Amino acid sequence: MFMPPLSPSITISNLSWSTPDGRAVLSGLDFNFQSERTGIVGRNGVGKSTLLRLLTGELAPASGSIAIDGTIAMLRQTVQVAAHESIADLFGARGALALLRKAEAGEASVEEIGDADWTLEARIDEALAGVALPLPADTPLAQLSGGQRTRAALAGAMFAAPDFLLLDEPTNNLDRAGREAVRDLLARWRGGAIVVSHDRELLEEMDAIVELTGLGAARYGGGWSAYRERKAIEQAAIEAEFAGTEKRIDAAQRQAQAATERQDRRDSRGNRQAARGGMPKILLGAMKRRAEETRAAGSRLAERQRSDAEEQLSSVRAKIEIVDPLSVGLPSTGLPTSRTVLTLDQITAGHTEGQPVIRDLSLTITGPERVAITGPNGSGKSTLLALVAGTLAPWSGQVRVGVPFALFDQRVSLLDPALSIAGNFLALNPGTTNNQCRAALARFRFRADAADRIVGTLSGGQMLRAGLACVLGAPQPPQLLILDEPGNHLDIESLTAVETGLAAYDGALLVVSHDAVFLDAIGIGRMVELTRLANGEG
Repeated sequence: MFMPPLSPSITISNLSWSTPDGRAVLSGLDFNFQSERTGIVGRNGVGKSTLLRLLTGELAPASGSIAIDGTIAMLRQTVQVAAHESIADLFGARGALALLRKAEAGEASVEEIGDADWTLEARIDEALAGVALPLPADTPLAQLSGGQRTRAALAGAMFAAPDFLLLDEPTNNLDRAGREAVRDLLARWRGGAIVVSHDRELLEEMDAIVELTGLGAARYGGGWSAYRERKAIEQAAIEAEFAGTEKRIDAAQRQAQAATERQDRRDSRGNRQAARGGMPKILLGAMKRRAEETRAAGSRLAERQRSDAEEQLSSVRAKIEIVDPLSVGLPSTGLPTSRTVLTLDQITAGHTEGQPVIRDLSLTITGPERVAITGPNGSGKSTLLALVAGTLAPWSGQVRVGVPFALFDQRVSLLDPALSIAGNFLALNPGTTNNQCRAALARFRFRADAADRIVGTLSGGQMLRAGLACVLGAPQPPQLLILDEPGNHLDIESLTAVETGLAAYDGALLVVSHDAVFLDAIGIGRMVELTRLANGEG
């Protein structure tokens, strides 16, 4: 009898994994991935990237099982590359392309010519064009920017036509064109994809969103907006159920107290009658027994009602993940609307002599303006921020910063990695008291011992949060904030809180970001687009 082929799937059963020091990251996880585009969301540290590493076999479960029916390919971030590596290596095609070159030069044997894949190079070119990267396959990876390497790696992963693509933050460090290329490619992808991301535009294109929390995994059909709407409805229902259950507990306690007081009054009347005499002892004894039985029955009923309500309350609590919200409240910077914050006058600069990255750029920011610097990778956005911060001198032109400022680069280098978070706060804000320090850090979820963690041990997201706490929590925040891709390491909930805080910030903002949702949320009023120079870093 003909059996139709099974659809590719990944089944996770009772999966658990802990760090080497015993901290539980995933516990008792049950889930099934089908052949659809699935976005994985959740707070930093909840296990999103860990899950992908478990699926590839890079990590082994502490318990439980993973059953994969189909093939998988993982997009790996190529941070460091060897000098000999080329785009062809990302496609696993170095040997096959070398054979084609040999055949084209007339140096291949008959057997080798028979093994040659004459369409391979054209198919690789087509795959690279699909990610807006029209480069030869023999282009050295070392010549590509980080964003270009990411796009090439994605094309290589898709080229193998796996049943499931596993992507971990695929749009991090990509320029606008790169982000759009990734979204377009996934929109055309007809296999399964499991995408860990906090890029809300990318998540909007998903067929489903899976939220990982300390309570497990929950699937929501549709993209980011559908997930948020459904999540809000669920949260409101749970909160209403929680409030109703608490009211029932209060009512049960009040009823029990009222019943006790009524019984006390009846007992008191009976005792007064007994004290006056004239009532047979046998009747007094019967009344006493009835009173005791009534009190006991009332107590049992009250206890049963209270116990039922407490059990229901416990059940409701189990549906709620306890999340300590990130609260960003900012004092005023006192920046006058007419103050010239920043002036760039005919700036030309670069990193290699004779190869300018920025040429003849002028820019003025006045008062609490919000300006975004955009442009493709390699157009000089980070170079511009280094010029403003004074860590790079211009070759010609002038840079004038007229107000106190703070720069948040992607390494959050304003923090000393050898100091604790609290130590950094006190160093950056001389004159503040320990109580002021602790209160400011607590607003950014660094309470008690968490404030004493050494910065060098923090994750990328924690480090950015610590930097924001040390700068924005100051009694007098700087009047200019310079942010270089601030959302790259934050989970979505933290990013949303930062957006809320920056929207309330009354100083000037100079921001490099490719996240259109983020820029809209913080109220960017002006966009300055840089272009890649023909002889620049490209």
